[in-house]
Amino acid sequence: MHFLKGTPYIYQGEEIGMTNVKFDSLDDYRDIETLNFYDVKTSAGVSHEHMMGAIHTNSRDNSRTPMQWSADNQAGFTGGEPWIKVNPNYREINVADALSDKDSIFYHYQHLIALRKQYPVIVYGEFIPVFEDSDTIFAYIRQDEDNKILVINNFSDQEQKLPLPEQLQAYLVNP
Repeated sequence: MHFLKGTPYIYQGEEIGMTNVKFDSLDDYRDIETLNFYDVKTSAGVSHEHMMGAIHTNSRDNSRTPMQWSADNQAGFTGGEPWIKVNPNYREINVADALSDKDSIFYHYQHLIALRKQYPVIVYGEFIPVFEDSDTIFAYIRQDEDNKILVINNFSDQEQKLPLPEQLQAYLVNP
């Protein structure tokens, strides 16, 4: 998506693959809107299980957990007690591990940023959608006076066959 028009952004831990937190207890959440929403909905008869699922997906606390720097205690964020608990998956998802793996999401983002700097057509080129009838493929051309690139995103878990021009020069960002 970093090849689309506009200014791309990397949102709070996305560069290492941080995920929404799924605290087991409502007591671990701090967002007042989440807590009030829970009270209103459960008072109206919505089940605790349903509400916890909604909170896991929508709570603002998903973007408020401490940065997961390492697999150390408190994710290497602090030697003290943070205002909100660290996401329990910090041992598997953290900056130290991302930096030690050249195939990590972190380095993939660096590669995308470098491509935007290297090829002005990605930043300034015209956007032309292609394969618009597909439910699984999101594809488009970015072109300017000198260059044309075709970007194909497959959002299915299956390989897709597409009618492509023979003169394409293949360059996979993420094989």
